[in-house]
Amino acid sequence: MNQGKYVFAQLMSLIDPNDFGRCVEKYNGNHRVRNFSCWHQFLSLSFGQLTHRESLRDVVLCLQAHQSKLYHLGLSKGISRSTLADANEQRDWRIYADFAQILIQKARLLYASSVLEGLDLANTLYALDSTTIDLCLDVFWWAKFRKHKAAIKLHTLFDLKCQIPCFIHITDGLCHDVNVLDILDFEADAFYVMDRGYLSWKRLNRIHQSNAFFVTRANDNLAFLRLYSNPVDKSTGVKCDQTVRLKNYYVSKFYPIHFRRIKYYDKELDKTFVFLTNNFQVEAAQIALIYKYRWQIELFFKWIKQHLRIKVFWGESANAVKTQIWVAVCSYVLVAILKKQLEIPASMNEMLQILSISVFDKTPVNQLFTNGNYKNDSKPNDNQLILFDL
Repeated sequence: MNQGKYVFAQLMSLIDPNDFGRCVEKYNGNHRVRNFSCWHQFLSLSFGQLTHRESLRDVVLCLQAHQSKLYHLGLSKGISRSTLADANEQRDWRIYADFAQILIQKARLLYASSVLEGLDLANTLYALDSTTIDLCLDVFWWAKFRKHKAAIKLHTLFDLKCQIPCFIHITDGLCHDVNVLDILDFEADAFYVMDRGYLSWKRLNRIHQSNAFFVTRANDNLAFLRLYSNPVDKSTGVKCDQTVRLKNYYVSKFYPIHFRRIKYYDKELDKTFVFLTNNFQVEAAQIALIYKYRWQIELFFKWIKQHLRIKVFWGESANAVKTQIWVAVCSYVLVAILKKQLEIPASMNEMLQILSISVFDKTPVNQLFTNGNYKNDSKPNDNQLILFDL
């Protein structure tokens, strides 16, 4: 990080201009563009994400208030709301989707040595799930969901070890979650952890044929035939570990091979779970722990909705919405890269809070996070009122 640069410019210096240029060239993004290029559009939207702007007008107003600094941020002077709005409407969102994938690959390489507590597996672990973002039907008429409500879905494949989203597919709210399995390319020897919404035997068989592994939960009405029961240590919470096959004749045509059925009792939740997997090597207790880590993707959805601007959109078309989402993903991954490269102890939340008020500061970015104490204070504060004691 070069001293003398604004913090925003230091963060953007993590980007290789050649990588971004290839994405723009692929979709001819700068065709007939004189001043406000795709790079300027990306910087403007990234500024809005990192500083928590609420609208397109808010983004432009803040940038116009610092006209003398725009050149040093990499932006051109004289940015207007209409110019930025037109760029969001017209320039192909796939430019930023492809660029996000480049950043994701760089981030995954940095976090390749990350491990999950309690799991001793060299395999890659993915969690697959979706989150719904409600929209106004009168404005976002193309995002079909319900009779009086619009919505989009973010179908996300989340690398549990790296804590990085590897794949995002944006659809309207009517698209069923299981359909995303038809467009995924499965990685050999990787685990795909899913909830019961993805229980489709034809699609699970496709995962198996790709030499990958699935871990999911069984429906209550699962019809199966037990072929063999493996010995288990019930002190671990595992009640049974069975090799089974589907009982129904027609359903078994979609998945004709054997799989494992594991019943597990969770003491903390006082609840019994039944897991299904096509992996026969990993211990049953480890399969249960793998599924438990699926909750990380739910926390990721909650985090991005709270800290990134993906619930209030700065454009009405599908192209503008997808552009904003992918730039938000780029912002998230850039901060994750910064955190790993500089070995910053602060959490992603704390980093975004500090960055949001420091974009026009010239402090070396690593020094922004060296003076604070980022360890959580576990001692209760007696001066803090407790809501339920009032």
